[in-house]
Formats: sequence, C-alpha cells, structure tokens
Amino acid sequence: MKKLIAVLAMVAFAASTFAGEFADVSIKEVKALAESKKGVIIDVNGSESYAKGHVPGALDWETIEASLAAKLPKDKDTVIVAYCGGPKCMAYQRAAKAASQLGYKNVKHMSAGISGWKEAGQPLEKK
Repeated sequence: MKKLIAVLAMVAFAASTFAGEFADVSIKEVKALAESKKGVIIDVNGSESYAKGHVPGALDWETIEASLAAKLPKDKDTVIVAYCGGPKCMAYQRAAKAASQLGYKNVKHMSAGISGWKEAGQPLEKK
C-alpha cells in the first residue's frame, strides 16, 4: 500500500510540474500585450481557424513553424504567448516548447484559448 501511495504521489507531482511548465497569462494581459505590441502572440489552432478569427496581432503557427526563429525578435526576454482552443487544449505546447528551445525565457500560455477570448467579448482579427 505504501508503494502505491508513493507511486501515486510521484505521478501527481509529475503531472502538476508538467502542467505548470509555462506560466498562465490572463485574457486581460494578452489584450494589453496585443495593444502594446511588446510581445509575440502565437495562435496554434490551425490556419483555417486563424482565418476565421484570432487574437489581434497573433501569428499563425501553421505558417510560421518552419521559420519561427526568423519570426521572433532577437531579445530572448521578449514575452511569447501561445494559445490554442481552450483550457483543455494542449496544442499550444508545440509553439511554447519551440520558442523555449530557441532560448526564449518568458514563454507563457493563455489557457483560456480562443474560446475564452471570444466568451470574454474580446475583438477578433480575421485574415
């Protein structure tokens, strides 16, 4: 029984550590970032969804993935925010991990995703 509890504790710790790999950022913070243009926002929902509406100024992951290093600023302290569909969507990790692997130190996740952005009545940009 003690071994089972120990294993469950390790699994719970690993899951919580993995879930917190990238700091969560609020819709309000992302809106301010979009307005100030002092960071980079990446939409990881796919080009079709991106065309229907995305956070203003966000980049389409599907079109920049291969050239991510060239699309991001040279300053590795720049805020990079990745988002996808909503709180249960994990696709954002592709962009967040890629930016992190390029040396960016301030990579965040808007867990509310595009669904939360819309529910909050925030404006969409369409392309």
